This record gives sequence, C-alpha cells and structure tokens, in this order.
Amino acid sequence: MNAMRALFRFVLPVSAVLLGACASPPPPPPHPVADDARWLTYAGGSGPGAGKHIVLVAAEQEYRAEQSMPMLARVLSTHHGFHCTVLFVQHNGLVDPTQKTRQEDRTIVHDIPGLEHLAKADLLILFTRFMTLAPTQLAHILEYLDSGKPIFALRTANHGFLGEFPYQVNGKRVRFGEDVLGGTFLGHHGNWHADSTRGILVPEQLGHPILRGVTDVWGPSDVYRTFKEGSSLPAGCTALVLGQPLLGRKHGDAPNTAKEPLPVAWTKTWTGNKGIPARVFHCTMGSGADFESEGVRRLAVNAAYWCMGIEDRITADRSVACVGPYVPLDTGFNHAELGVVPKPVAAYR
Repeated sequence: MNAMRALFRFVLPVSAVLLGACASPPPPPPHPVADDARWLTYAGGSGPGAGKHIVLVAAEQEYRAEQSMPMLARVLSTHHGFHCTVLFVQHNGLVDPTQKTRQEDRTIVHDIPGLEHLAKADLLILFTRFMTLAPTQLAHILEYLDSGKPIFALRTANHGFLGEFPYQVNGKRVRFGEDVLGGTFLGHHGNWHADSTRGILVPEQLGHPILRGVTDVWGPSDVYRTFKEGSSLPAGCTALVLGQPLLGRKHGDAPNTAKEPLPVAWTKTWTGNKGIPARVFHCTMGSGADFESEGVRRLAVNAAYWCMGIEDRITADRSVACVGPYVPLDTGFNHAELGVVPKPVAAYR
C-alpha cells in the first residue's frame, strides 16, 4: 500500500506537467471594437501582436489610402496577430476620396466615423491629407497625442490637417507636421508623378530593428522635402532610410544625380500634455503603389512592432505577403479617369 501511494505521488505531478505542456495556449482577447458598417475590423490571432489593437485611418484624396490601409490591416492581423480597425473619411455614408478639401470648398467639414476607438488603440497608423474635422472628432486625435501611445504617420499625414492645428502643450501651439512628426511637406524634391524613389538604408542604422530584413525599398511616389535646403531633420529625429529620386517611374531606372537623397523614413519621440514620451515613426513614402513593394511593406510592419515596443519580436522572415488580391489604382486627383468613386466601406474589405 505504501508503495502504491508513492507511485501516485510520482505519477500525478508528472501527469500534471505533461498535461500542461500539451494544453493549448489561451485564446487572444476578442477584438475591442464591435463590427459596424462604418468601419472595418480584422481580428488578430496568436502571433506576436496577440491582444494589441491598431487603428488605421485612411483619409486622403491622392494616394489610394482607402486601398492600402485595409491591405496593411490584413497583413498585420493575418500574419502577425494584431487586432486592426480601419477608419475612412466618408460622405453620405460612403468612403469618398473624391471629396474636396477646405482649400476648394470653404464649407467642407470632413467626417471620419470611429475616431473614438483611438481610446482602445495601442497604435495609430495615420494617412490623412488636409482634413478639416468637427471639434468632437478632432478631440479624439488630440487626446491620443496626449496619451503617450505611439504614432505611425504615412506620406501626406505631415500635412494631414488643414489650417491652424488647435493643440497646445504647456501653452505653446503645436504644429502637427513639424513638431509631432518631425517635418512637414515643403515641396516635391522629386518630380511629382514623373519619377520614383529608391530607398537607401542609412549605414549607421543597419542594426536598427525597423530595418531588420528590409531590402529593395522602392516605389513610384516621389521624394518629399520636409526641411529647408541646407538644413536637416530636426534634433531628435533619426533617419533610417534616404530616398534617392530616379530618372523615371520604373524600378530599374537610373538615379537622378542632380538631386541628393533626402530622408524618407525616420523615428523620434513626442511628448504631449501628460508628459509621457511616445514613439513616432514617419515615412513619406506610402502611396498605394509603393506598398506593392515587399521592402516598403516590411518597413511598415517592422515599424508597427517598434512603435509598440515589441521590436524584440521582429524577425527577418516573418511574412509581409499581401492577403488576397492587392491591385491599387493609380495615384492622382483625376478621380473619374482613374476609376476612383465613392464606395461603401464593405467594398474595401
């Protein structure tokens, strides 16, 4: 009998260990945003991003963010486990990249339903251009800027809001592009709609986690100038990728040696009214066609990890493949010619 008891004392702990080893990991928390016809939600899985929530905002008129942001959300949720929510600028209940800005129509007030979900976000990926929002919607952006949570801005986001940005820190007016992101659009350093950009990884930053596995950064958008000639990125910005203008819009075109490479991707920090430093990544590439490049997609995915402080989970072999077809329409404002028309949110799923 004593021998039997000893056997049970040995077998039961070993069985418990074996059962624990075989048990499935707990499921990730559910998506924090309820399904709604006004936005898109993509549930993450058990990848490195399990339980984290990214809100992506597509609100511009030129670079087909309404196509690229759902594509990026599918990549981040399917391959990396992040919960994603995509918000769009809308008019009459439809996603409408053809809507004018206040430069063209002084009566315009844009509508981005769902900005209240920023309160549940671990990261904001922002792709806006000359938005004029109602104070109730803009308040959600300002609250996020004070939260200490990270900001990932693409291309036109550095001139993403039109007019004086109604935001102050310690009584001083804040410029969204220059102060929060580290630079605003001062002009096309490349030739607008006539050349393309080859990304050059900054040699001193090759060990940066955002550049892990990144190769062949190229896209048919041109290089922006974000600081005055003879100057440089502001103090506190770390350039990761320089953009060399090319003599055409094909991948193999020669560099335009008359134009120096300028930064197209950098990091910095931003500190709002709560005094909590937030990580910031800004990339002035990011047109719909730019995201056809695996190098641009990997740069973006790695940046999302870095922004949320999980850069130790970045590996060079994690998939950044598009999930389903991705055929972005061409860049431009000639919407009718390009086939850009108002559509329901569901059309972009």
